[in-house]
Amino acid sequence: MEPRALFEVADDIRQNWAKPHYAAVPYLEAMGGLLNIRDSFGFDSAKSIVLYFLANAGTWRGEDARRIKAELRSMAGVKS
Repeated sequence: MEPRALFEVADDIRQNWAKPHYAAVPYLEAMGGLLNIRDSFGFDSAKSIVLYFLANAGTWRGEDARRIKAELRSMAGVKS
């Protein structure tokens, strides 16, 4: 199965995280303009954006958070 586009994942996050942590917001916005993990946003790679989002999304909890974070870690090639 092909991974979802990063902009689709970003939409899913916005629907399921009512008040994203302020430090995660810039990375969430950047993911909204990306197709896949090989893309870039300015001088930043999509992988680094995903990793920075994950680093700043520690306060997001629950079933949806676990599912989406696992999906992002998988896309970035990070082991859980």
